[in-house]
Amino acid sequence: MAVALTEKEFSQHVNTKFQLNLDGQEVDLELVEVKGYLPQAHEQTAMERFSVFFDGPGSVRLPQRLYALQHEQMGEFEIFLVPISGNEKGFRYEAVFNYFRKSEPPAVAGG
Repeated sequence: MAVALTEKEFSQHVNTKFQLNLDGQEVDLELVEVKGYLPQAHEQTAMERFSVFFDGPGSVRLPQRLYALQHEQMGEFEIFLVPISGNEKGFRYEAVFNYFRKSEPPAVAGG
């Protein structure tokens, strides 16, 4: 089953857990916000632009890079995460999506 990585799809899973494997250690991230961006006058039409924000534990600070995330309903997919804030209590990560909409949104194989 393919999962479309769209603002609508992520919005259905706010406040749920995603898992990633970091060198043999499983790390849980919670999807806490999905933020859509309004089209700008200078942009081409049919753009999908949004960010997703995850909260993670304070015991592990993930470096900026591509990660394979696993979710109970969305399956497994790769996503580029950037740490944007944090302290010993927890870290927040952002992934930005910016692509042209097609008849079918980008999809990845689910697991």
